[in-house]
Amino acid sequence: MSPTQPSTQPLTLTSNPAPDARSVRLVTRDGFADLDLDAAARAWAAANGFSGEAGRLLVLPAGDGSVAGALFGVADGRDGFSPLAAGALARQLPEGSWRFAGTPAEPELAALGLLLGSYAFSRYRKADGRAIAFAAPEGVDAEAVSRRAEAVFLVRDLINTPANDMGPERLEAAARALAAAHGAEVSVTAGDDLLAQNLPMIHAVGRAAAEAPRLIDLRWGRSTAPKVTLVGKGVCFDTGGLDIKPASGMLLMKKDMGGAANVLGLAALVMGGRLDVRLRVLIPAVENAVSGNAFHPMDIIRMRNGLSVEVGNTDAEGRLILADALAEADSEKPELLIDFATLTGAARVALGPDLPAFYCNDETTAKGLLEASEEEADPFWRLPLYQPYKRMLKNKIADLSSTGSGGFAGSITAALFLQHFVSETTPWVHFDVYAWNPSDRPGRPEGGEAQTIRAVFAYLAGRYGKA
Repeated sequence: MSPTQPSTQPLTLTSNPAPDARSVRLVTRDGFADLDLDAAARAWAAANGFSGEAGRLLVLPAGDGSVAGALFGVADGRDGFSPLAAGALARQLPEGSWRFAGTPAEPELAALGLLLGSYAFSRYRKADGRAIAFAAPEGVDAEAVSRRAEAVFLVRDLINTPANDMGPERLEAAARALAAAHGAEVSVTAGDDLLAQNLPMIHAVGRAAAEAPRLIDLRWGRSTAPKVTLVGKGVCFDTGGLDIKPASGMLLMKKDMGGAANVLGLAALVMGGRLDVRLRVLIPAVENAVSGNAFHPMDIIRMRNGLSVEVGNTDAEGRLILADALAEADSEKPELLIDFATLTGAARVALGPDLPAFYCNDETTAKGLLEASEEEADPFWRLPLYQPYKRMLKNKIADLSSTGSGGFAGSITAALFLQHFVSETTPWVHFDVYAWNPSDRPGRPEGGEAQTIRAVFAYLAGRYGKA
């Protein structure tokens, strides 16, 4: 559960089935005809038009009118998000104790899908009062799967909370609550102290808002462990600044801190899993607002690493605050540096809302992440750091333009801009995420979403192990 606990989870995963647990049988359309069902159950299926369609549930009655069990249609093999398709059960099953009849093809992901599908954001309205206890499939660690789900819920909670309750101060409070739960340390640089500490872009982007901009800095783990640093874009609301968005463009801008939310969710997994790393989390937290002291298009600002940057558009503010945070992260020469950001609409045009873009300057790391993505059914797609496109970032009066020219390759040029603030010798990964589900799907309710963090955690766990 998140530090502010605004969500509910009507389904709990248990280690062992209750004596009265009813069974859910997973069936495919092709296998339904051969399913061992008694005459009454098959007649009931026929009366309800059920023949094993993927995603459909059929509750089976007992002779006394109570619930005897259920059939649930699944796809043959992997098909998109099919490993998490069991999430549909969380909203359809009658309350009580349940278990799978037999073992699902991918039991751990099936158990995770159940939990992810049970999520409901209930901070502002009463949620469904049903309670379901579901036994984890044999061999599945219910506690470990529950930790993964709770990290996803933390991300969803933070993103779903509107900006009036999730500004830079509340985002800091969430980071402090997470740190306190795991014995981590937090320091914060805020307001004009950002200028004193040479963090000019975080200050410039956030200075027009009522709540002071800040850099949140969380550290955890033994000091001699391999350094892994996570950076998350924390724009708690984005008006676009002086290049103001239209009303329609602002509707989802509470989610513009989705990078920061995903970083906190990943940090929860790393600390909860006791990985043997020296973890550092950097979150530049701002609101991109409009007032008399807002930064302007065409302003030129000297960056933390000494480069001068002309602001091409104040609505492309995420890369600016990330640049400060990445430069600070890089100064410690971590063994691995990963940033997460709801950065560009261009990535969504290219890959849609479900498939985050990622960039990496290290082939071994990229290969490991892609393998983990496939294993965890947590998809992302690699795009190139195509160096010739750096020409688009050239500027006549500054070292760089923040937005470049021509309007082409928007996600790539944003990644190339960020690359200027990371040393060539630092293995670096950049995730351009959407952090939002536009509609309900099994295991993925409409609203804020954790993207990439399950796969990244699996990669880190395989690389570093437990302390």
